[in-house]
Amino acid sequence: MTSTEKTPSFWQKNWVKNLITFAIFIAIILILRPYMQGDVIEGKAPELKLTSLSGQSIDLYKELDKGEPALIHIWATWCPICKFSRDGVEELSKDHTVISIVTQSGTAEEMQAYVKEHQLNPNHLVVDADGKLMQIFGAKGVPADFIIDEDGNIDFVEVGFTTSLGLKLRLWMAGF
Repeated sequence: MTSTEKTPSFWQKNWVKNLITFAIFIAIILILRPYMQGDVIEGKAPELKLTSLSGQSIDLYKELDKGEPALIHIWATWCPICKFSRDGVEELSKDHTVISIVTQSGTAEEMQAYVKEHQLNPNHLVVDADGKLMQIFGAKGVPADFIIDEDGNIDFVEVGFTTSLGLKLRLWMAGF
């Protein structure tokens, strides 16, 4: 360092700037969280008798009769957080009951193309083009995840980002 170069002030150091940016990001999430949670339903899960994108019947309570909890995952194709968690939820669906509700993202035909492009399983995916299913669950943001225990009770709700590992652990805990 030459005599003309100055040491950056405390507020100009990269680690301080990064820490401030992180703190602002967390504060924004915490401020938005109550709005995103909206008026999510509690207690008993609604009886869902739906048709998947592939034409298969999906009955939530028949799935719960298997004695294992289920994940209801509400998401949208236009949501960046949903894109980030998409593959993890798809992986969970291989070992757990998952009802994946894609909301306000287009028609069934448009979703067929999306599913093919992203190699998703259409057997557990339900198109909620008008957002009515999202309204039933009371979520105001996506992604919205609902863990339903084998008795049909909503055991856990998360609106916003959560990891597939976190969902897997919550499914496991709901099974007790």
